[in-house]
This record gives sequence, structure tokens and C-alpha cells, in this order.
Amino acid sequence: MTKKSTIQIQVALDEQKVPESIEWTATDSTADRMNKAKAMMVAFWDGTDRTALRIDLWTKEMMVDEMADFFYQTLMTMADTYQRATPWADQANDMRAFAADFYKKFEEKLKNQNQ
Repeated sequence: MTKKSTIQIQVALDEQKVPESIEWTATDSTADRMNKAKAMMVAFWDGTDRTALRIDLWTKEMMVDEMADFFYQTLMTMADTYQRATPWADQANDMRAFAADFYKKFEEKLKNQNQ
């Protein structure tokens, strides 16, 4: 028998359908309650249409610096996944270099904005 796991995501929306809260849980999680998140990115690959289906949401409380951290970490973990899934470590390293440059540019913009 194949083991199945369920991931549940609950999003509370305001009157303008902007996320106020994001909570999630998974059947294999050790947490006994819903986990809170300020943002989420979920992607599914449709092999038939050869397209990526995405859900990207963030709450009103998500700060710009948190979004930059979120993107940086997501890009880095995407590079790790790509390296594990393909024989092309050079492209994974290119993704890591892009992520580092992306974050460096964000830090420069933040510094210039705060001057």
C-alpha cells in the first residue's frame, strides 16, 4: 500500500481578497496545530501541458526585507533541488550566483533608501 500525506493550507482574506493570514499543516508534521506563514509559493508541474502552475500569496504583514529573504532562500533551495534532480551542477551554481547577486542588489537598494 502506498503511503499518502496531506498538506492543508488555509488562507483568510479581507474584503478585497487580500490575504490576512496563511496557515498550514501536514499529516506527517510533528506540530499539533496549524503553522503560521506570512507568504507561500506553491508550484505544480503539469506534464501534459508542460506548464508550471503556481500559487503565490503573501499577507499584509509581509515586510519588503522579509520578501527579499524569502526570495533569496527560495532561489537557493531551488538551486539545491535542481542539482539533486539533474546532472548539471554548473547550472545550479549559476542559480546560486544569481541569488547572491539578487540579494546583494536588494541590500544596496535598502542602504540607499535609508540614507
